[in-house]
Amino acid sequence: MDRSSSSLEISERICAVFIPLIGIIQAVVLSFTACFDHHLPPKKLQYTIDDLRRIASNSLFTVNEVEALLELFKKLSNSIIDDGLIHKDDLKLALLKTPASDNLILDRLFALFDEKKNGAIEFEEFARALSVFHPRAPMEAKIDFAFRLYDLRQTGFIEREEMLNAILLESGLQISEESLEVIIDNTFADADADKDGKINKVEWKAFATQHPNLLKNMTLPYLRDITTMFPSFIFKTEVED
Repeated sequence: MDRSSSSLEISERICAVFIPLIGIIQAVVLSFTACFDHHLPPKKLQYTIDDLRRIASNSLFTVNEVEALLELFKKLSNSIIDDGLIHKDDLKLALLKTPASDNLILDRLFALFDEKKNGAIEFEEFARALSVFHPRAPMEAKIDFAFRLYDLRQTGFIEREEMLNAILLESGLQISEESLEVIIDNTFADADADKDGKINKVEWKAFATQHPNLLKNMTLPYLRDITTMFPSFIFKTEVED
């Protein structure tokens, strides 16, 4: 096997390990769509047309798309407590089918959406966070979000042990711990340019740019067509973009 094919194999293995972690975002968003089968009347969140326009101006969504996201948000936010907010248990129930389950990556994801750090996701936080996954979102934003997701202890670095534990415990990959350690070792050999045993933001950006498949699930194509996914929304919307 020549060096180029060996490098490609390592890259593919690295991508196979990382993608399931970010893929939890896709599962979360898809769970929002499933909430349309939930028939309890959602709490009415008070957002004016001006509010929707303001939120749209701070994201990559149109005003109509923001209104569609609001409908999705309403469905999810009343799954346990009908208070117009998404709590961690709401997210766990939607994704894991039980609010009692623990999931390290889901906890970190919730923390990134919860910009105010008040233990709940408000609609504007929800819309801004999802904007990162829009097909038109700049790659720089996707790389930064992925870095913050993997920086589980919020030290400003991606560390080997936290990455190993997160992937081993949370990704659901059918891979032995020994094989995973080899992949992590290869990742750090490639990404950790200064060989200090951790990956900083600059090193992560260079690594993610070199291996763009790492960010495959950081783009959700259906966010570009969010209104057409839900015909019931189209018929009742009163907003014109």
